[in-house]
Amino acid sequence: MKALKRMNEALPGLVLGILGYGLVVFGIGILFVPDKRQFAVGLAIGLGCAVFMAVHIASVLNTSVAFGEGSVKLLAAKSVMRYLVVVAVFFGMTYFHLGDFIAAFIGMMGLKVSAYIQQFKRRG
Repeated sequence: MKALKRMNEALPGLVLGILGYGLVVFGIGILFVPDKRQFAVGLAIGLGCAVFMAVHIASVLNTSVAFGEGSVKLLAAKSVMRYLVVVAVFFGMTYFHLGDFIAAFIGMMGLKVSAYIQQFKRRG
C-alpha cells in the first residue's frame, strides 16, 4: 500500500474500496447465480480491471504533471490505451469462456462506486 500511496494519496483508499465492493457483490451475488464458478471468475476479472484502471490513471496523472503543458495528447493516448486493454481482456474472457461477462462488468463498476464513496470518507 505504501507504493500506491507514493503514486497518489487517494489510490490506496480507492483500491480498498474496489476490493470491499467486490466482497459485497460476491457475497450477495453468489446466493443468486446458477453458475457460481463463472460468476466468481468474471467478478475477479472485473475487479482486476478496476484495480488496473485505478493504478493506471494515477500513473498517467503523475506522468502528465511531469510533462506539464504538453501532456494533453499523452493523457488522451493513455486513456485510449487503457480502454483498449480492458476491451481486449473482456473480449478474451468472453471468447475463451473464462467467466461471466455481466459479473466482470459489475466488478469493473467497482472503480466508479469506490470513487463516489471516497468523497464521503474524506468528510467523515
